[in-house]
Amino acid sequence: MNRFKIPEKSELTQENQNVYDQVEAQLGFVPNLYTYMAKHDNALPDYLTFINRKSTLTNKEKEVVSLVVSEINGCNYCLSAHTTLGKMNVFTEAETIEIRKGNLSFDSKLNALTELTANLVNTRGKADDNILENFFNAGYSEEQFIDVVFVIADKIISNFIAVNTKTRIDFPLAQSL
Repeated sequence: MNRFKIPEKSELTQENQNVYDQVEAQLGFVPNLYTYMAKHDNALPDYLTFINRKSTLTNKEKEVVSLVVSEINGCNYCLSAHTTLGKMNVFTEAETIEIRKGNLSFDSKLNALTELTANLVNTRGKADDNILENFFNAGYSEEQFIDVVFVIADKIISNFIAVNTKTRIDFPLAQSL
């Protein structure tokens, strides 16, 4: 039995109902993960502010980081969400699979991003010097490095909540590797 329950909109505070309505207007629906976060008075608004901060990474690059982190953390909810978003940001299904496997044949710069992301997650933030150097040699900046860490933090938050609450996936299911 899952002890975690996704609340009904009517169970949310008025402030979170307003945030819920804004998300629904923007996306056309409210992902179950967001609805679960809205159980907490501040979690959803704080999370949305965090993920919508200005970034030096493109949406495509953010999806690469999100897919890599979610694969490593075994979060099927976030893998499904970011496979869908990745396809909206011009990746093919095959490319999303390559990203998740951690070895991109179709883009050397994104491959350097993939390698750094996987290395940071797997080493708990202690990047290998060679992988870090490859990232910078691929054309990334220190500002982009900082933004990679921010996206990793975002995904760790959402992965940990989704995995532990067993949040019902409300996106097309990502293909298993």
